[in-house]
Amino acid sequence: MNTAVHRLVGVLLVLAALLPGGAAVAFADPPVSVWVEDTAGVLDRNKLVPALEGIDFYAPTRVAVYTYNGSAEDNLNEEVLRYARSEHPEWISADGQKWADGLFIFALDPVGRHVGTYMGEDRKVSLEQRNDIQDAAKDLLRDAQWTDGTIAGVRRAAGLINQPWYRSAAFLVTAWVTAGTAALGAAAWLIVRAVTRSSSRKEIERGDQSYANVSMDLEVTELNAGTIPESSRYGGHVLEKHRTFLNRYNTASQLSNRVHALSSRDLGRRRHLKLAREYADAASELDALDDVIADTNALLNKAGTWPTAWDRQLAPFRKDLAGLEQLLTKRHGQGDSATAAALRSFRDQSLREIERWTAELAEEKISPEKALDRLYDARSRLAVLLENHAQTVIGGFAKNEREAQLMRKEMEAAQDGLNHKRRRSYEPSILGTVYPSYHFFSVATFNSGLNTGVSSVSSARGGGGSTTGYGSSGGSFSGSGSSSSF
Repeated sequence: MNTAVHRLVGVLLVLAALLPGGAAVAFADPPVSVWVEDTAGVLDRNKLVPALEGIDFYAPTRVAVYTYNGSAEDNLNEEVLRYARSEHPEWISADGQKWADGLFIFALDPVGRHVGTYMGEDRKVSLEQRNDIQDAAKDLLRDAQWTDGTIAGVRRAAGLINQPWYRSAAFLVTAWVTAGTAALGAAAWLIVRAVTRSSSRKEIERGDQSYANVSMDLEVTELNAGTIPESSRYGGHVLEKHRTFLNRYNTASQLSNRVHALSSRDLGRRRHLKLAREYADAASELDALDDVIADTNALLNKAGTWPTAWDRQLAPFRKDLAGLEQLLTKRHGQGDSATAAALRSFRDQSLREIERWTAELAEEKISPEKALDRLYDARSRLAVLLENHAQTVIGGFAKNEREAQLMRKEMEAAQDGLNHKRRRSYEPSILGTVYPSYHFFSVATFNSGLNTGVSSVSSARGGGGSTTGYGSSGGSFSGSGSSSSF
């Protein structure tokens, strides 16, 4: 392997020396002029103008920035053309059909959430590159950083307008692919094998740790299961899980034997990584289940360790309550809404209730089963409040029903309880054993669904949504330009 890697490094070094992309390029033409027409009143001119004047283009270019407050339904292209015809006819070519030569326009509608790029025929770039310029600004624009977003967009435009052919991404990619396919192919094979081998070993290590815990506690687990009151609703459900415990332990033992019989070379194969993960997951689930069996016995029978067992049952709920404020204050969290106020009120009340339940349990005013019932009711109530707040968040971010449906789909997928391997996650608690993982809508699940939903909608707004036409008022105007949403 070392010889192959050394050969690969040699090939890549030769390739890098041959490519002209590494050489210095003439890239030092600051804008000929900078116009800022901030009719929306969102830009910091004192910061923007010096920043734009300090950006180097490949050719002398006049830069214009135009902002206005429109709406989501507006055609930004049409608005920019209308404004240019009315206020800046010098932005348009003499025949009135194109943008003036040597000109680049960056346009922004912070209310309608559109961004556009327009340029003279001698500064024209492809639609894909115009999208690239707009995309360079969108993360900042989505965060309402209008000045920084504008600077980022213009800076990206400077890197693409009149770009020398040997600096283009297409040329560089083609050159590298042509010269390095064989070497990279060999390297990819080596890297995949090495990564797979490392991943397999980590999975086996994870499995071994859990398997050792289960094996060491096997006798104790059987004793705990033997004293769980079967008449208890919670105890009965946990005992149902225990009835398959020994069979699952035997399966884990067989998997352990198989993975430990694999050679180092075998561990580099994908099918054996899958086997190692199967072993690790099986052992980890057993390790979690034997802890639940122990907690169920201790809590329902009020054994000496019951306070620790009860704390472990409260832990997922406490974690949710502690994470609420961060959820509500995050961007798009709608922290000032009525549903957010309901969540905060519930959190404060629940923290007091937890202390009361624990005290009553210690004083034997309530049974362990009743305490678990109260915890179940509280977590179910939190799930309802989070679902209500999800609708508030969706309503605040989505611009239309299509976007709202996309966000609902992502939130529901997160709540469905599938992890990154498309398997159900398991909460190692009594309630998590009795009820499926998706029964309780947790704060972590909410955050995951919200992040994915916002990302999906933002991608849908920015991708494939480019508008190139100038609307009914544009007439025969065909200047190079486009806009998209952010």
